[in-house]
Amino acid sequence: MPVKRYKPTSAGRRRSSVDTFSDLTKHTPEKSLLIAKKQRAGRSRQGKITVRHRGGGARRHVRLVDFKRDKFDVPATVTAVEYDPNRGARIMLLTYADGEKRYSLAPNGIRVDSVIVSSQKKGEIKEGNRFPLEFIPSGMDIHDVEILPNQGGKMIHAAGASAQLMAIEGKQATIRLRSGEVRMVIKDCMATIGQVSNPDYRLIRWGKAGRMRHRGIRPTVRGKAMNPVDHPHGGGEGRNPIGLKRPKTPTGKPALGVKTRRNKSSNRFILRRRNSHK
Repeated sequence: MPVKRYKPTSAGRRRSSVDTFSDLTKHTPEKSLLIAKKQRAGRSRQGKITVRHRGGGARRHVRLVDFKRDKFDVPATVTAVEYDPNRGARIMLLTYADGEKRYSLAPNGIRVDSVIVSSQKKGEIKEGNRFPLEFIPSGMDIHDVEILPNQGGKMIHAAGASAQLMAIEGKQATIRLRSGEVRMVIKDCMATIGQVSNPDYRLIRWGKAGRMRHRGIRPTVRGKAMNPVDHPHGGGEGRNPIGLKRPKTPTGKPALGVKTRRNKSSNRFILRRRNSHK
């Protein structure tokens, strides 16, 4: 997917770039695989804001993406590569031999009329095919990986993302994630071969606030620019620091670099934590 830059005819155009969508082969979604998406604007069921800076945005429909690919040993033809407004990656429309249609994450480089398969036994190693980890050669790039067998893909869905299968030892497979984390997964878990499509998505520069509002992202204001009644960092004169020992959220909880991981039961499967950015 090339990224296009326009001539700087305005302040918003000067530093912005756009997706050309040249890799799409179909521009209207499959109606049978669409459901309406209700806008929640970062609010809970009680109407309280639980995630700040969200709201508005263009109206979207949810594409029903099949993360399980549990139609085993039935060849599927890639009918189209489509845009999904709810993710950076592309999705592909699969038409199975019995006529059923499903959406799935498109691997990078997939072509229309390609025939791919999902199987629980050994098969041809090519992009788009889905097998248990134990039947995939070591060193291969994989995505859409299950954490537990028959659960459906839970990891590595982002545009351009991939993980590397390192080794199979006993009942566990070792994979290295893009973050640098090395973890073990049960070797019976399914994974799709290849890298997720649209790797140039990270190069897009949104350029102006208006394009962010179309994405449903509202303005972000620094806490120290607010009044004390609005934020713990607020108040003071000039470019003063926040006046606290450590940063806090608007509700007073620790912020910025605080560990939020609570799933300690899977710590034993993580051989190396992700790379820290200092």
